[in-house]
Amino acid sequence: MQEIDNTQFFKVQKENEISVREIISTVYTAMTEKGYNPVNQIVGYIMSGDPTYITNHKGARSLIMKVERDEILEQLLNDYIDRNLK
Repeated sequence: MQEIDNTQFFKVQKENEISVREIISTVYTAMTEKGYNPVNQIVGYIMSGDPTYITNHKGARSLIMKVERDEILEQLLNDYIDRNLK
């Protein structure tokens, strides 16, 4: 018989998490392979939220939509500051 005074714990297994930096890198590579200007396309996506700025090649579109656009912008800004202003 189980005691009702005890708290049960339930832990959900998370999907393998991928960092924002890895997502940007993968999307950048996929865009380059398809002949697009990845900077212009990623900026278009960040500004508009329209995922069609990102190619489906190598699953880049679904991958970039796994993170919020503000997270992408934050990562890019942090990387820029770390490289240029510190």
